Amino acid sequence: MTIESLSDLKRTALHELHLELGAKMVPFAGYAMPVQYPDGVLKEHLHTREKAGLFDVSHMGQAFLRTTETPIGSEEAHRAVADAIETLVPGEIRKLKKGGLRYSVFLNDQGGILDDLMITRPEEDARQGALFLVVNAAVKDRDFDLLKEKLSGRTTLEILESRSLLAIQGPKAAGVVEALLPGSGAQGFMTMRARAWNGVEVFVSRCGYTGEDGFEISVPDTHAGDLARALLDHPDVAPAGLGARDSLRLEAGLCLYGHDIDETTSPVEADLAFAIGKRRREEGGFPGAARILKELAESPKRKRVGIRPEGRAPAREGTEIQTTDGVRIGVVTSGGFGPSVNGPVAMGYVAADFAAPGTALNLIVRGKALAARVVAMPFAPHRYFRG
Repeated sequence: MTIESLSDLKRTALHELHLELGAKMVPFAGYAMPVQYPDGVLKEHLHTREKAGLFDVSHMGQAFLRTTETPIGSEEAHRAVADAIETLVPGEIRKLKKGGLRYSVFLNDQGGILDDLMITRPEEDARQGALFLVVNAAVKDRDFDLLKEKLSGRTTLEILESRSLLAIQGPKAAGVVEALLPGSGAQGFMTMRARAWNGVEVFVSRCGYTGEDGFEISVPDTHAGDLARALLDHPDVAPAGLGARDSLRLEAGLCLYGHDIDETTSPVEADLAFAIGKRRREEGGFPGAARILKELAESPKRKRVGIRPEGRAPAREGTEIQTTDGVRIGVVTSGGFGPSVNGPVAMGYVAADFAAPGTALNLIVRGKALAARVVAMPFAPHRYFRG
């Protein structure tokens, strides 16, 4: 696809930098995004696992949700905004510590997943009663409309249209970020801190979607290019595109919205039950609670599992999963080559009776049955910072 044919798409603040770096640009979620750079997906993937990869994830939606029920800046205000968003998600948001992040999901009334998101309670006293949200690019407008509609009269939503989001991932990421933003290297996993960089406020979160240690940095668009260049100046950092981001998250066993999870999928089926807080399991009060609590108690009829095809042929999204006797039991939702494991990997949904690791399966690829087995995820070990 030519650059000209991408001209009607939105661009991130790093668009010119991507072109300067030789990126191959593709349409993604309404944006022109880099799928890979000249080194290619394989090298970008392995470099991230070995050192640090820099990803532009500015297409994601960023926003502050604030309570209007009590003045901002108190524990009461945090309780109010937490109670509001808990009507849409099954997570325990009330107990979030200052500066803490939580992975959660927006649910519909049938218990299906409308989107997965990160919810952060700011550290600063003056921001108590606000939550910092990061949602997926493809459905961010729908997410924001949901918040405005369902929480009208209880909250206001400030969509951060003029902020970029950079993800630096890999075992060398902490040293790189610490050199530019002192104190970041000591942050705990799943925490966010507001820091100053070149006269502007940036939000540094220790999180990511590769299975590696790393950070996501929210920065004003006006300074995004300078920050990206400063990170890339470090010899351990290389740019990485959507291709490597996808292969890394697949090896890490992490879901991609619209593929591995969607409006028909419950968090229990998707093996995301950890996102349902203990109090929420006891009290309910979130959309689709009847279905989800029943699945927690009785087990769902299907489950998301990891799959290792035998041989070298990958099984792509949509591949039919059968028993060894030829009975259809599910479908692959993500699949491809795993550079770190040097072989094909996949995930998908199978009938619950066939979800145990070690279960033999057949994958129907181009009309042929290829042998595979259910395996535990992740395919590559998580290496999140636990210090």
